[in-house]
Amino acid sequence: MLSIPVAFISGLIFGFGLLLSRMIDPVKVQNFFDLTGNWDANLAFVAIGAIAVAALGFRLGGRPRKAERFPVPARASIDPPLVGGAVLFGIGLGMTGYFPGSAVASLLLGRSETGIFVLAMIGGMAFYRLLKSGAS
Repeated sequence: MLSIPVAFISGLIFGFGLLLSRMIDPVKVQNFFDLTGNWDANLAFVAIGAIAVAALGFRLGGRPRKAERFPVPARASIDPPLVGGAVLFGIGLGMTGYFPGSAVASLLLGRSETGIFVLAMIGGMAFYRLLKSGAS
């Protein structure tokens, strides 16, 4: 059961990267979207760095270490749930400055608004599962 410690260490590295890049600061993330005011390009550089590291890993690694192949979504089409989820994610990111990874990492700062966001996020996930299980 080596995959759980590997996933945990990967999560710690991801969280440390968010901390190091200050992407756990919601104001810093929101400033990326403020094109006419206090614009901050750091989020773009963090994304470009992450894409470069991932591309290098795909290129050099060939396949995952703990799986036979990379998981591929069953559907390749763009459907309303995908678009709706992307829109909801973008609205939430723009309004709060948090995305799931940064919110969980930000819990260490002890801000009440971060806790409220994470609870709402977990509630939204549970609500989605409830809706999805009822539709099956």
